[in-house]
Amino acid sequence: MSYSETVETAREYYNSNDADRFYATVWGGEDIHIGLYQNPADSIFDASRRTVQHIAQKLTLDANKVVLDAGAGYGGAARYLAATFGCKVDCLNLSEAQNQRNRELNQEQKLNERIRVVDGSFENIPAVDQSYDIVWSQDAFLHSGKRDQVIAETARVLKPGGELVFTDPMQSDDCPVGVLEPVLQRIHLETMGSPAFYIECAAQNGLQLIALEDLSHQLVHHYSSVLAQLEQRQAEITKQVSAEYVHNMQQGLRHWITAGQQNHLAWGIFHFRKT
Repeated sequence: MSYSETVETAREYYNSNDADRFYATVWGGEDIHIGLYQNPADSIFDASRRTVQHIAQKLTLDANKVVLDAGAGYGGAARYLAATFGCKVDCLNLSEAQNQRNRELNQEQKLNERIRVVDGSFENIPAVDQSYDIVWSQDAFLHSGKRDQVIAETARVLKPGGELVFTDPMQSDDCPVGVLEPVLQRIHLETMGSPAFYIECAAQNGLQLIALEDLSHQLVHHYSSVLAQLEQRQAEITKQVSAEYVHNMQQGLRHWITAGQQNHLAWGIFHFRKT
C-alpha cells in the first residue's frame, strides 16, 4: 500500500515500539487524543473518554447508523459508539501496530461484529461514494499534508444529510507566520490547518457548518497533564519507552504548551452536515 510522504512518516512513527508503548502506558491504550478536563485532578484516560462522550452527544446514534472513524488509533471511540449505541463502525487507520491492538480489544470486548478495522489512509478512503451516515475523527487530520483532499474524501463517502464531526490540533486563524516552527518540526509537518481553512474547505465540498465548539484551552490543559505524567512517572515509563523518546516527547510537549498559551493554536469540535 502506497502513502504520501507525510502519511508514511506518521505511519512509521505510530508503528514504532516507543510510540506504541508510550500511548498504551500514558493514555491507557484506548483513546489517544485531547481530553476534556473538568478539574486538575482528572486523569488523562477519563478526560480523553469524556471527549468521546461529549462528541457523541452531538449526534443521533442508533443501531441503524454506519460510522467511519477516520484515523481511529486504538479504536476506543469505535468501541464506545458500538457498545453504547449499537451502531456499526469502520476504523480506518494507517498504523498496523495500532490496528492489531484494536482488533484484539474488539475481540476481548465481543464487538467484532460491529467494528471493522481497515488498514489505510483518509487521503484515499477505501469505500464507495455515500457509504456512511457519519464520519468521525479525533486529532488525526493534521498528519496529512493534503487536508483539502481529506475533507473532499470525507464528503465523498458521506450519504446526503450525513454528518462529519472531528477535532484536530491546528493553528489559530491569526497565528503569525513562523512562530509554530518548533511544533511543526517535532511532528514532521510543514503546515497545520486552521478553523477558517477547514470551514472554507468543507463548504467547497458541500458540507454545511452546524457548529464549532471552541475548546482551545483544553489543548493546553491536556498537554500540560501529559507532560506532568511524564515527569512524575519518568522512571517507570523509561522501563518501557526509550529515554530518548521520553526526552523528545517532553521537549515537544513544552512547545505545544507554549504555543497554546500564546493563543497560536486552536482546538475544538467541528460539526458539519452534507447538503
